[in-house]
Formats: sequence, structure tokens, C-alpha cells
Amino acid sequence: MSSVHIATRLIDDATILDLEGRLILGAATETLGSHLQEAINKGSRKLALNLKGITQVDTTGISTIVRAFVSMERAGGKLALFHLSERVRLVLDMTRLLNVIPNYSDEAETLARLR
Repeated sequence: MSSVHIATRLIDDATILDLEGRLILGAATETLGSHLQEAINKGSRKLALNLKGITQVDTTGISTIVRAFVSMERAGGKLALFHLSERVRLVLDMTRLLNVIPNYSDEAETLARLR
């Protein structure tokens, strides 16, 4: 049983992954990794992760996001995060990832920035 639920939506040419649950070592990060790789393989070059429903993230979750970010950059695409909870923001800020990976407060701003 995965501790994360992922719903995929397309808005124009952007792929949005709505995440809920805990992004931690195990099935959760494997599930996210395969969703991200699938989006990249299908040609998505604008990817946004909605982290509003994420209650916990660990180093494995962080590295899964980083790998996707690097893959998108190499493919000439963009990846952004939005709706970070205070807890997730704190963890990503401590790892200095918020200085590297674009992150926004809401979906509308994220989609505008990905254009």
C-alpha cells in the first residue's frame, strides 16, 4: 500500500500531479518516480507538482523530486512546485532546494510561470 495518492491532470500543455499523503521511503517515492518518468517519457515538458496534500517528506522524497527536476532540465523542460505546506516548505528550505527548484503559492501562478 502506497502512502501517497497521485492524480494526474493536463492543463493546456502542462502536466499537473496532485499529491496527497506522505512522500517517504518505499512505495510512495517509487510511485511518484514512475509517474514523473511516465510524464517525461510521454513528452511533457512542463510539469507541476501540487504538494498541498503532502503531510511529510523525507530525504528519499526529496531526491525523487530532484531527479525529476534534473530529468526535465536535461529534456529541455521545466518543473515547478506549488501549494507547499509549512512543514514541507521548511524541509525543502533547509535543504536549499527552494533556491533551485521554482516554487509558487498557487496553480495559476505556477502555470503562468511555466509558459
